[in-house]
Amino acid sequence: MLIDSHCHLDFEELSKDIGGVLARAKAAGVDGMVTISTRVDNFSTYAALAEQHANVWCSVGTHPHNADQELHIQTEDLIRLSAHPKCVAIGEAGLDYFYDNAPREAQEIGLRRHIAAARSTGLPLVIHSRKADEDMARILTEESGQGAFPFVLHCFTASPSLARTGLELGGYISFSGIITFKNAEEIREAAAFVPADRYLVETDAPYLAPIPHRGQPNEPSYVRHTAEKLAEVRGISLEQLGRETTANFARLFSKTGLA
Repeated sequence: MLIDSHCHLDFEELSKDIGGVLARAKAAGVDGMVTISTRVDNFSTYAALAEQHANVWCSVGTHPHNADQELHIQTEDLIRLSAHPKCVAIGEAGLDYFYDNAPREAQEIGLRRHIAAARSTGLPLVIHSRKADEDMARILTEESGQGAFPFVLHCFTASPSLARTGLELGGYISFSGIITFKNAEEIREAAAFVPADRYLVETDAPYLAPIPHRGQPNEPSYVRHTAEKLAEVRGISLEQLGRETTANFARLFSKTGLA
């Protein structure tokens, strides 16, 4: 059993064939998935997808690319919307200094509001962090000092140092198809030392399809390829990896009721 902890079923590459996407996931042994919010203003779309399919859950949050467009979203809005029965997480929110599509100040404001919502609700914060290791470590450390909150560093592409900081603060690390790429040695290094009770697998579909599908639209069924590579890196069987990551998902995303 595998769970795709992070995908975007509302994106056109997946939404145009949602029945096929879900059927292929089931055939590949993927028993559930979380469709992740990138704009709070679109929450009704994510909620509808989750309502229509028993093995789909959703989140509520603003991607850092859109941070300056949703500065009107307050912590209280995130808390209110997260009460939806199938909303199991806050985010994704964070820092993206690779594209810098939104001013960094707006990204940090948004991230801190999402952290406050995660702290208040107890729902895990799904964190996007790209080329922002120092600021992310600083903010997570500062905010943890104000009170613990559950979180996952999703689609991990940062340094082993940020992985260790996240783990020290009680966070989880999620690995995507990037771990199958030839030039991902630093990510595989982090994947090897993450404790057995703190890691997840994901696709980030429709992006970042793993080898052998690299360059194609990604989908939840392909999380199996990521899981196979991750199991190889950790020196365990695919079955053991499935048990561990599913247990970790159920613990972190406890609102799913899988625990």
